[in-house]
Amino acid sequence: MNAEKLTVAIIEDEKPAARLLESMLAKLRPQWSLVQVGGDIETAITWFATHAHPDLLFLDIRLSDGDSFVFIEQARPSSTIVFTTAYDQYAVRAFTVNSIDYLLKPIRLERLEKAIEKFERSVHRGAAGLPDLLSVLRSLANQEKKYRTRFLVAGVGKSITLPVDEIAYFYSASKLTFAVTRQNKEHVLDFSLDKLAEQLDPDRFFRANRHTILHIDAIVRIEPYFTGKLVVHTRPESREPVFVSKEKAAAFKLWLDY
Repeated sequence: MNAEKLTVAIIEDEKPAARLLESMLAKLRPQWSLVQVGGDIETAITWFATHAHPDLLFLDIRLSDGDSFVFIEQARPSSTIVFTTAYDQYAVRAFTVNSIDYLLKPIRLERLEKAIEKFERSVHRGAAGLPDLLSVLRSLANQEKKYRTRFLVAGVGKSITLPVDEIAYFYSASKLTFAVTRQNKEHVLDFSLDKLAEQLDPDRFFRANRHTILHIDAIVRIEPYFTGKLVVHTRPESREPVFVSKEKAAAFKLWLDY
């Protein structure tokens, strides 16, 4: 397999996610030939029936009209597959047993690089592993990703429930995690930001940096900052400026524009 002539296809029903993945691949491997196939089963099946199968396929587990195992059963892709998914790591551990890689959304450039390197080290699998692969996908097909809807927080002499949608942003300071409501009230949570990021709906929350997770409705405006960073203005206003790194800036803009 000539690394200079590799073909790569993306099947992803979220257009911003597909554009971002394509741009990251172009940055990491500019010599590869990239194509976006679409985000629905019918289009993907038709494309694979009329084109040479790519060497590498980035495939979303959930497509706009169903689960990707339907596409795999009918198209029988000979491509090496890397899944993109919103499932947590526990749910997709089975993929590693079958030597199939996966990327959790939002995809990080460093994690994508590792997946590419794994592919480059591997021997082209072909379709030999499809039965096991389909079994794994079927086991996940009926699982719905459930995100946290509320927290139980300590109040004065009592505990109260705090709906997630009342939270404007989370931040960490002095080894504590705080939830700041739209009314600018703070509550201490017994969670790290890493744990919160796994439990919050990625359509509504974005991990801006190591110290802050933002609700989309709390964002008032964004402005460019030095060295390619962005500074985010929120309502209520955060105690410290919220910066998004140069590496995350493109993903953040796509998330806002979706």
